[in-house]
Amino acid sequence: MKKLSFLVVLVMISLSALAQTTVKLPAPDKQVAMTLYEALQTRRSVRSYQNKDVDNATLAQVLWAACGYSREAEKKITAASALNRQDIEVYVIKAAGAYRYDVESNALVQLSGKDLRREVAAGQQSVASAPVMLVLASNQGKFGSLGDAQAAQRLGTLDAGYVSQNIYLACTAQKLGTVARATMNVEVLKKELGLGADHLLLLNHPIGWEESK
Repeated sequence: MKKLSFLVVLVMISLSALAQTTVKLPAPDKQVAMTLYEALQTRRSVRSYQNKDVDNATLAQVLWAACGYSREAEKKITAASALNRQDIEVYVIKAAGAYRYDVESNALVQLSGKDLRREVAAGQQSVASAPVMLVLASNQGKFGSLGDAQAAQRLGTLDAGYVSQNIYLACTAQKLGTVARATMNVEVLKKELGLGADHLLLLNHPIGWEESK
């Protein structure tokens, strides 16, 4: 009986820990006042940020725009995708840890409890203070049937560009600052995020409220 009780406690602890590693995001508000053309007109790169958090509601807006479901019943996403393989995965890096954006459940799945922002900044101090950083990775395994590794890499790179532009425009509409960057400590990040050779880390976006000049 004692052994059974001990097992029950272990299961409860495991379930509790599992629940803590998934953060459900608010549903995105798609009725944003800024028009597409206004966002295009005012979009620019921002490289210095205030010490001010980006709340989950605002983050959810950006993540949905990046590559969330625009037609959920058909599993179609907001970004163009080569052969509709939807290979781009977005990883959210914050002081509290690192997460994978799960499109299906509109949630953040925690992968690490470490603050990996310095690994994303890779020595560029001006962006190291951003409260949120998004890392874009191409899951090359989704192009497996092509049988052409170079073609798959090209397609993944293009897909990352589409998602990156969506992030730029979404941040502009939310009055957030961001900049697209290719520099980051790839090997360290892949290890901490649990990613293998089939994942290409291509771009990252520090995100935050612009620091006044």
